[in-house]
Amino acid sequence: MLKLENVRKNYDRFTLECSLEVQPGCITGLVGQNGAGKSTTFKAILGLIHTDGGRITLMGKETKALTTADKERLGVVLSNSGVSEYLTVRDTAAMLRGFYHTFDRADFLEKCRRYQIPVDRKIKEFSTGMKAKLKLLIAISHRADFLLLDEPTAGLDVVARDSLLGILREYMEEDENRSILISSHISTDLEGICDDLYMIHEGRIILHEETDVLLGSYGLLKLDPEQYASVDRQYLLRVKKEPYGYSALTDQKQFYLENYPKVVIENSGIDDMITMMIRGERV
Repeated sequence: MLKLENVRKNYDRFTLECSLEVQPGCITGLVGQNGAGKSTTFKAILGLIHTDGGRITLMGKETKALTTADKERLGVVLSNSGVSEYLTVRDTAAMLRGFYHTFDRADFLEKCRRYQIPVDRKIKEFSTGMKAKLKLLIAISHRADFLLLDEPTAGLDVVARDSLLGILREYMEEDENRSILISSHISTDLEGICDDLYMIHEGRIILHEETDVLLGSYGLLKLDPEQYASVDRQYLLRVKKEPYGYSALTDQKQFYLENYPKVVIENSGIDDMITMMIRGERV
């Protein structure tokens, strides 16, 4: 559905060098700290910035060759995107009907009501969570096949984030060929919905793995100095000095469970992995 091959963008103090792929029928997450390159990647995909190298293909075509009909198959949410806050949802529906041939007004308004978005109040009166849900419902209102969502849950409380993720689950269940690329620095939002995750740091992909593998095979070893001196390090990805000794990230948790029963081994969440991959040292 989407493929970036050695895409490069040079700024004075930042360089993006990114390769990633989103398979049909999959939700792919792009995680990383603020400023890691997530938004720059999205802007490159959408042609909002000029790239300095590499190749981007979307729905089987280079992005420059996409037709108007192709672009209607995309649903996009950017952090600074939206519609005039002086409009109502009903006004917005009328506007969208003029933009998209495939816009489904009845379905859009029904989903707004179902997700508790008032259709006759001005958007400026909405809460942050209501505005975020509306942006997402607009992105899927024209039966888009592919969603590009840059930090759609940023600034939302846990209830609003859960509601937003529920919309995404429903969207994917409606058509098995749909795909999503979603970025977030709140990595726990992505654990339950993404098929695979890319981790980006300082403009470069530093890890790519299926979500089930990340949550099942990766682990965090807690080692005192004596244990660290004797442990087999061939499956350690990163090591970080701690007051008690060392923490170590592995993608072969079972190996250490079987061979080092006295070592404390914790299941590593995605946040732990981000911290270790960025702050830990290579073994």
